[in-house]
Order: sequence, then structure tokens, then C-alpha cells
Amino acid sequence: MSLSLPAIRSEELQRLPSPQLVIFRDRLLSNLDSMLKVARSPSRLRPHCKTHKMHRIIRLWLERGVCKHKAATIAECEMCAAAGATDVLYAYNPVGPNIQRLVSLAGAYPQCRFKVTTDHEGPLRQLSAAAAAAGVTIGVMLDVNVGMDRTGITPETPGAAELYDLVRQLPGLEQAGFQVYDGHQRQADLMQRRVAVAEQWPRVLQLRAAVESLGSQVPTFACGGTPTFPCYAAMSDPAIETCPGTSVLSDSGYGNAFPDLPFAPAAAIVTRVVSRPAANRMTLDVGNKAIAADPPKGARVLFPELPDAVQDIHSEEHLVLVTPEADKYQPGDVLLAIPVHVCPTSALYDRAVVVDNGRIVDSWEVTSRNRRITW
Repeated sequence: MSLSLPAIRSEELQRLPSPQLVIFRDRLLSNLDSMLKVARSPSRLRPHCKTHKMHRIIRLWLERGVCKHKAATIAECEMCAAAGATDVLYAYNPVGPNIQRLVSLAGAYPQCRFKVTTDHEGPLRQLSAAAAAAGVTIGVMLDVNVGMDRTGITPETPGAAELYDLVRQLPGLEQAGFQVYDGHQRQADLMQRRVAVAEQWPRVLQLRAAVESLGSQVPTFACGGTPTFPCYAAMSDPAIETCPGTSVLSDSGYGNAFPDLPFAPAAAIVTRVVSRPAANRMTLDVGNKAIAADPPKGARVLFPELPDAVQDIHSEEHLVLVTPEADKYQPGDVLLAIPVHVCPTSALYDRAVVVDNGRIVDSWEVTSRNRRITW
């Protein structure tokens, strides 16, 4: 998939302050439709909203029949429910005050079914007590660790089936299935990713058989992220829900790493030259407060106009490029930058400017960029 960007009319670009997040509406809609095509049905899609964090994009999904979403924060859960989603997975193990925050949110939006993940009995019992006291029911998915080793419990861990079976015994909770996240599967070749998913899947099925032998039910598997999205989408188990996230806006990191994915960058940062400190150097205002700084220094952004420029200095408010083409640019000149990692980039802006057919047509709030909206 191309890592180029649609054009923006020059007079429109000059109107925008920098740095500024922009979304290309036609690209965004194309990515949504491509995700639906890969999933084969709206019912098999539970997109992760952490990438965009925007109420308006949730509404676009609802227009396409997708009413289930995955979230990483309680603010994102609230955003989804307020936008009209009817099924939201808080793909995080709630602990501490976040247990009561989630329970309060469930009480405020009775039309939405909220789910969480778990891998430990202690917080699970605390969630049960809070939900029962509030008169709400929270769905619980067992967080199944298939090799990433970030959270979860492996299918072979003694007591894994019994932990999930405990959910049906506790008040205020109901069994919602397994979360199977495999962010460690990042093979560039799609067939290698398919093989890796196929190799880990029997372990998940064995755990399902173990919990069913205890009388429990596993109605849903919330599976994978963007890299393994096509792998799970091609599988026939009706319990599988696919959970891509980055593909909504896409970025240059995934575009380069996974060329088989049919998604193109739909977001960019408008940046300007602010200085020409040397003949082969140009300084831009897209510092590390304007674009995700979790990729390695020197590889946080792609400039379609200057793909070979060396990103020499990246500080809070400045990015210095070293390029023999620097003499083509003067302070005030505008460039477009594609984030290497778009998910944390979107959280750096309170609004995104929306561009369609080269013109600015709207401005969308990045609704859940903060950790708290109401609860």
C-alpha cells in the first residue's frame, strides 16, 4: 500500500497552524470499508478505538453496522458508549479506583454492555463486589497470554480454567469469553503470520474445552490486532471477533512492516520549517511533543517529500533534518509528515482538521485523549 498522501490545496495548508493533526476523510472511509471487507461481516469486527480516540469515527462505524468496540482506557469506553456503541470491551485488567469508575460508567449507560479482561482472582472479586453493590452486570473475558508476556495467563497455567469458571459464580459478573492478543506476532510475511497464529490456536481451544468441562461458556474470542487481523478474519470459528486498531488511520510504521495490509495513511501532521541553521540542515516544528516519540529517535516520522532525509536532532519542539535538498526550503514552508506510530500521535492533539478533496471540511474533537471525561 502506498505511503503517499492525498493533496491539500496550497491555500488550505497556509490556513493551518503547525504542528497540526489532519485526517484525510476519503482515506479514512476507504480504510473502514477495507476493514469490513477483510472481516467479512460487521459482526466479526471489534475495532480498537485507541488509535483515533474520536467520537466522530465511532459514529462512522455505527453507520456501517459496527456497534462493538475495544478500548484501552475508561475515557475511551465512555466515548464509545456516548457515541452509541452497544458493546465495549475495556481491554485492560481494572484495578484500584478504576474498578468503581468502570462500574459507575456501566450504570450511566445501561444500553451498553461493558466487558473487561482479567488474569487474577483478587481484582476479579473486587469487581464483583462493586458491580453487585451497584446493581450492574459486567462481562469478563479471560486475558489469555499466547506468548506476548505483557498481561494474561497462559492456557497451560494451573488454575486458568478455574479462574474463568469463577466468573460465573460471582455476583455482578458474566462470562464473556477470551481475549487473545498476540502483539508479538509481527512477521513481515503474511503466510508466516498465518502459520504462527495457527500454531498458537490449539492452545486456546484446549483451554476452551477445559472451561466447558467445568460448565462454563466461551461465547467470544476477541482476537489479535492489526498485523494478525487477516489471519483471524480468515478463520471459520463463529466465536472469533477481530480487533484491528491502527488500520483505521494507518501509519508509516505498519505500512512498511506489513505491506500486505490494504490500508493507507489517513492521518498526517502539518509542519513548517522554522530555521535553516546550515546549508544542508532544516529545522521543523514537529518536535517530540507533536508526534509519537516511542519509535526510535531518527525514525519517528516519514516525509513523503524527503524520504531519505536524516532525522538528526529531535527535541521537544524541534526536528532537525539533514538533507542535500535543504536549500529548496525556507522558513515558513509547509510539509506533511506521516507518523511512524499514529496511536500515541493522535493523543497529542485536542482536535483533528478533516480534509476532503483537498479542502478543509471539518474539525473533529479527539474526544478521549485525556484519561477522564466524566467517570
